[in-house]
Amino acid sequence: MKKLLFGALALGMLAACNTTTESTENTTDDALTSVASRKSCPSEEIRANLLATNPEAKARYSKIESGVDSFIKAKRAGRVNADGSIDIPVVVNVLYKTAAENVSDAKIAEQIAILNADFGGTNTDASKIPTEFSGVKAGDTKVRFHLVNTVRKSTTKTKWGTNDAMKKSTTGGINATSPSSYFNIWVVGNMGGILGYATFPESAGLWNDGVVIAAPYFAATGATAPYNLGRTATHEVGHYLNLRHIWGDATCGSDLVADTPTQTGANYGKPTYPMYNTCGGVSRSVMFMNYMDYVDDAAMFMFSAGQKDRIQATVASAGPRAGLRTY
Repeated sequence: MKKLLFGALALGMLAACNTTTESTENTTDDALTSVASRKSCPSEEIRANLLATNPEAKARYSKIESGVDSFIKAKRAGRVNADGSIDIPVVVNVLYKTAAENVSDAKIAEQIAILNADFGGTNTDASKIPTEFSGVKAGDTKVRFHLVNTVRKSTTKTKWGTNDAMKKSTTGGINATSPSSYFNIWVVGNMGGILGYATFPESAGLWNDGVVIAAPYFAATGATAPYNLGRTATHEVGHYLNLRHIWGDATCGSDLVADTPTQTGANYGKPTYPMYNTCGGVSRSVMFMNYMDYVDDAAMFMFSAGQKDRIQATVASAGPRAGLRTY
């Protein structure tokens, strides 16, 4: 059973933050290098710190998870349906020092198209989903994205960290556009070993709510291999819509999704299916091709049905991101 008590989950996430060597969460310029050698997403560590230090955020988190549980139980009992498709309005904030960092309108359109394909289940590589997992694939999550504005700002800053400086004009960034009603993406230059990071729904509507992507890993055209299919954004948007890393950020941890096999940790590169892990005395292949793992972009191509339920609960009319139902 992959469900955990809310308090235990928060503590487990904090422990994972303190013990992991998989992620880089540097906020000083000198500590950052220019190229990511392994996929690194510090979203869970940032969240763990928030929940451990901010009682209001922890209370919002507990309320959200209780709501997700209620939504899923009601849906399975036939008492509630998802509120149809939602078309999320997107604002892309581009902070650039070089021409390469000033991502083009064409690349922004390409990234939006990738998100729509991945969350719509129409990605061409969905055909690679193993038969074992085809019965639990999400298919169409009923979430779509459309661009409403692009904000650009030239900067002299050469490196960015995870301290949200890019999200405030007073620290050289760009203020979010109405984050309760618009999904804000910040595209920045060099973040060293970090590809991107996101806020979870307990931050809905706050000044720093949204997703950050390093320009070398944004969209597909001209992006840096092996993270060059636009899946960094897919992964981070998954966090924004309340999906955890599939391994639960702990050895044999929980992502709060019943149909994703428990696994011993993150996977990297291009694993070969089947890839067996043993957790709780049970050996089975893991779903390394899930967007919420750490494999290369070309090796990830699915969400699960359980993840779809969590996404739908998050954007439902009573969910924490109901404000995105502007259009």
